Amino acid sequence: MTGPTNNAPRRYFVDKRGDRVLIGLTPEETFEFERLDREQAPGEGQVASNGRNAWPDAGERRRLELYEKHEGAWRDWMAQSRTERREGFSLS
Repeated sequence: MTGPTNNAPRRYFVDKRGDRVLIGLTPEETFEFERLDREQAPGEGQVASNGRNAWPDAGERRRLELYEKHEGAWRDWMAQSRTERREGFSLS
């Protein structure tokens, strides 16, 4: 959401049922993403012998899958918004 010190556009919209939904995701996917995001500790996953993450666990893979879906839709929405602003802008 935006605030007085945050000028970034919102990444959520309110759907027909009144649910707050991330752009590009369904209400169910938004709920799942937010749950996974809260539950996932940063850097959690399978650990290699050198102490680094070798691969993410199933929850992290799903969270990333949902994030990528949202991020792609977000980029498309931002590009469309910029185009609409340019077309609606006139100095005359």
